Amino acid sequence: MTDLTSRFIKLENWIFEIKSVRAIRVEDYGQPYDAIANIQFNGETAFLDGLITRESDDFSREDYEVFCRMCRTLGMKQIQFDRFKNNKPQVNTIDLTTEAKNESKAKPQLKLVR
Repeated sequence: MTDLTSRFIKLENWIFEIKSVRAIRVEDYGQPYDAIANIQFNGETAFLDGLITRESDDFSREDYEVFCRMCRTLGMKQIQFDRFKNNKPQVNTIDLTTEAKNESKAKPQLKLVR
């Protein structure tokens, strides 16, 4: 198996490309979660959609930073998402190359959950 930070994993004569991720906010896998999101990858852009949190739980600054780190780990240069403002959809873009300069230079740690 190849590097886990790559979007491409080669096993035998198959290459698996990571194109979609379902993210859940939970302490331990299998427990009830309080937020969920879908991320689609295309080229160097991640498209975030379907972000839902429980009424009492907001998407925090820490959550935002975790999503940025994850996308950067997979080689993304930007994240795009739709947001409603004044009852109209608005496309927002996060430039991960600029964000990376403002963050710690510590390498993100990936944790495999089985």
